[in-house]
Amino acid sequence: MKRGIHFLLLFFSLTAFAQQVTPDTAQVVIPGRQNSAEAQSKPYVIMISTDGFRYDYAKKYNAENLLRLSDNGVQAKAMIPSFPSITFPNHWSLITGLYPSHHGLIDNFFYDYKRKEVYAMSNKKNAEDGSWYGGTPLWGLAEKQGMVSASLMWVGSASDAGGIRPSYYYPYHEKFTPSEKVDKVVNWLKLPEDKRPHFISLYFPEVDGSGHHFGPDAKETETAVHLIDQAVGDLVQKVNKLGLKNVNFVFVSDHGMIKVDGGTPLEIPALLFDKNRFDFYNSQTLLRVYVKNADEVKAVYKELKAHKTDDYTVYLDKRLPHYLHFATRDDKYNRIGQILLVPKAPKIFLEKGKKTSVGKHGYNPRLVPEMKATFFAWGPEFKNHQVINEFSNVNVYPMVAEILGLKIEQPIDGKLKVLKETLKETK
Repeated sequence: MKRGIHFLLLFFSLTAFAQQVTPDTAQVVIPGRQNSAEAQSKPYVIMISTDGFRYDYAKKYNAENLLRLSDNGVQAKAMIPSFPSITFPNHWSLITGLYPSHHGLIDNFFYDYKRKEVYAMSNKKNAEDGSWYGGTPLWGLAEKQGMVSASLMWVGSASDAGGIRPSYYYPYHEKFTPSEKVDKVVNWLKLPEDKRPHFISLYFPEVDGSGHHFGPDAKETETAVHLIDQAVGDLVQKVNKLGLKNVNFVFVSDHGMIKVDGGTPLEIPALLFDKNRFDFYNSQTLLRVYVKNADEVKAVYKELKAHKTDDYTVYLDKRLPHYLHFATRDDKYNRIGQILLVPKAPKIFLEKGKKTSVGKHGYNPRLVPEMKATFFAWGPEFKNHQVINEFSNVNVYPMVAEILGLKIEQPIDGKLKVLKETLKETK
């Protein structure tokens, strides 16, 4: 096991999320911030995301700490990611309560035709430019209402999205081990009461990396699950020793993982390679088509549909199922495209000469169970020994805001009533 963990820690510094060759590992502290007297009396919430932690991983790999802690709190049978079920869109949905089409991060990579700019998750300039991100993240909501917040590597947390950064944050990198991240969270909670963050967001990439490169059923993925399970157990133990009142933990993931058919990938229709007529964006589990001449959209759609195979579906964007919230009527930033080619799992689209990974995500989570995510929660604000049904991830935001006593000041997609049942009655 130790050998496997050492391998993982070396390996994950090379994953797709690394944004710099020589990353800046220094903490950024915004001067002059402090908790209001009211904020100091509020509960604490530590929101933990483990990327790619499929809904069944805790039981599949016997994550003892997570199972024990959530058994004393709340366990969801699964949490439904927003579509598409990929990392950046879903982390931003969790932290803003908005669907991707409403907050603007509709993919890990996309082109904004109004800005005439590309957004790429690996581009540090993009990642730290809040103008790309719609909505008010939970740390921003807290800071605007006099509550200090902190973030360790959550998507967008090094940006000024929503108009304000967390009081304490780090530019994204993967130099810290899970145990080092745990110690940094604990150190934040050791700060004086007026400087101590009441909302902390924490991100772990290890499980996703192993799932991509080795598959969801691999020993390396099991090792990564245990690595994070141990980190969460250590975090809870160390926080408990601080003697703080009312510390609550919310453990989530952004999506699941499935082993894909990389040996016989789907071919991208030849006509789409005409760059004078089309742009297409291929995440392999979803292919978005932008037709440059809007008058051609219907004809192109008919042609694509006439030549499709049984392994994928062709949609006009406006006809995508309403429950996915990813159609023209939802596309606030006009970033999605007019035609979508949606492969049926485990099939993928792959350009000739390109490679893929063993495991992937991005499929419709309502149709592909392996895309479903995890939700566990425990602490004084949560009911005990409660198992709840599946729910959409945008509903986490209003629940956390409720615990922290924060007023939501702009429209969101999430509804408090969905998770209100998980909270104890207010005294």
